[in-house]
Amino acid sequence: MSIHLPHKSRSETFSYIGREGHGALHIALSVLVLGLSIGIVFGPSGDSQAGLSTPLSASTAVAESLDTQGADGEHHVETSPVLEEPRELILASSQRPSMPDPEKKRNLKVRSGDTLMSIMLSAGIQHEDAYDAVSALRSVYDPRDLRVGQRISLTLSDNGLQEMRLDPSVIRQIAVRRDDATSFRAFEVQRTLTRRVKFSEGVITSSLYKSAVDRDVPLSVLAELMRIYSWDVDFQREIQAGDRFEVAYEKFVDDEGTVIRHGEVIYARMTLSGTDKPLYRFESGPGIVDYFDDKGRSAKRPLLRTPIDGARLSSRFGKRRHPVLGYTKMHRGVDFAAATGTPIYAAGDGVISFRGRKGGYGNYIRIRHAGGFNTAYAHMSRFNSKVTLGDRVRQGEVIGYVGTTGRSTGPHLHYEILNGERQVNPLTVKMPSGIKLGKKDFARFMAKRANIDSLVANLQKETLISQR
Repeated sequence: MSIHLPHKSRSETFSYIGREGHGALHIALSVLVLGLSIGIVFGPSGDSQAGLSTPLSASTAVAESLDTQGADGEHHVETSPVLEEPRELILASSQRPSMPDPEKKRNLKVRSGDTLMSIMLSAGIQHEDAYDAVSALRSVYDPRDLRVGQRISLTLSDNGLQEMRLDPSVIRQIAVRRDDATSFRAFEVQRTLTRRVKFSEGVITSSLYKSAVDRDVPLSVLAELMRIYSWDVDFQREIQAGDRFEVAYEKFVDDEGTVIRHGEVIYARMTLSGTDKPLYRFESGPGIVDYFDDKGRSAKRPLLRTPIDGARLSSRFGKRRHPVLGYTKMHRGVDFAAATGTPIYAAGDGVISFRGRKGGYGNYIRIRHAGGFNTAYAHMSRFNSKVTLGDRVRQGEVIGYVGTTGRSTGPHLHYEILNGERQVNPLTVKMPSGIKLGKKDFARFMAKRANIDSLVANLQKETLISQR
């Protein structure tokens, strides 16, 4: 006998499971939700506390179960769709984005015959830009004041000239900048400079030049130092190893402390073979400046003993065997060997009394000075074309150039000092002092000297501290 079990439909089976509440589908969904919750709490980070403290959200839960009871008493389970955060889209490019070309700067130096227009055009600036920039510049600066050696800075880009800058003086800056695509504007800035005094000292080893440069003395200050002592010191022959120098001079700095220029020597001291020779700068009258020793005597003399720079004494005053004639003959001057073309200076203020060819002297100039003195200069290669017969010249003015004309075996200057018509030794002749101070000026000078001595003493202390 066969047994027939009653057949239940799919709907009847589902209804049965639903009524009991423990069906397979309900259990599977519950396990799924529980597993996801555990995965969130004990996820890859391994930090259970962090998982417990972080609420679930649509972006972190894979699914959220909703359990509702229908009118028929059945539990209906629904699942919400998974929400994903949008992913960032990254596009790769094989080329870098194009960047504008950087600005280019050019520093130019004004040469003889240059104009602002010619300089700008030669730098590749369009004629229209150059014209507009120069036109704008005229409101603050006359382009005709441009000097040979002056520097001009240009800033250029693909759009043409952006800026032109020049410094007419150490305290004045001029700039022209592009204001928009078609016009330029000019600007002027006045620098404020602060005056300071710098002190340097040193021991002379081989030469004053080398020792001063080693102590960072600027070349302009060194030249002035040698000039103010040139009436009394023969730098080629009197300087010895172990001699000393001191110098206090002005320097001018801008707001950032940058040295813009060096000024006057206000004090100097040369110690030669144990003898001190101090000099102080003093203004005896409006625009009348000179240097005086500690007794108030002027350093300036009517005549220079050496009217040439950087020359070597090749022959002294006195008897010698003449290099051309071959016999002993009185040499009534001194010779300074130097390269052809080296400038020769007027030894003192005076009037040109002879200028031309003179026998064995070759090209020759003679100057008449006050007090009955004359000076003579021979063997020149050429004369200064601006100095002619009868002209009045000033001490230190260039009158000609070294050569080897006349009876000469090589380029040199033959120099004579004549007291009346008699030649005397230029290296030993006694000459009167220059400016003499009156009673009131002497009192002012002594007060000025005391101030300078106090200043120098303080500067020496600062120098010693900084060198420790």
